[in-house]
Amino acid sequence: MDLMKVVDEHFKEERKLPEFKVGDTVTVHYKIKEGNKERIQNFRGVVLQRRGTGINETFTVRKMASGVGVERIFPVNSPFVEQVDINKRGKVRRARIFYFRNLTGKSARIKEKIYTKS
Repeated sequence: MDLMKVVDEHFKEERKLPEFKVGDTVTVHYKIKEGNKERIQNFRGVVLQRRGTGINETFTVRKMASGVGVERIFPVNSPFVEQVDINKRGKVRRARIFYFRNLTGKSARIKEKIYTKS
């Protein structure tokens, strides 16, 4: 147990990703290596869950591609994740919104969080 804390602190290279939560619509820019070429691909979707802590933290993003749901799990500390842009802030009441997989059409919308300047 104590060894894991030492390893986490040693490899803890703080990534400056923005604060995002479940229900937010995000665009994840990640590197893809094809042979000796390298390019950045965007994956835009809704965050279904965040799990784990420290170096093991991951988040799941779901998008619809040609009428088919596609989910990807991204490690927060992955060197392949270039940046995460927040497109919309969502308002949900749960930490994991797996019920979102079964929704289609208008019911598959998430209420947007509205911020006021105070």
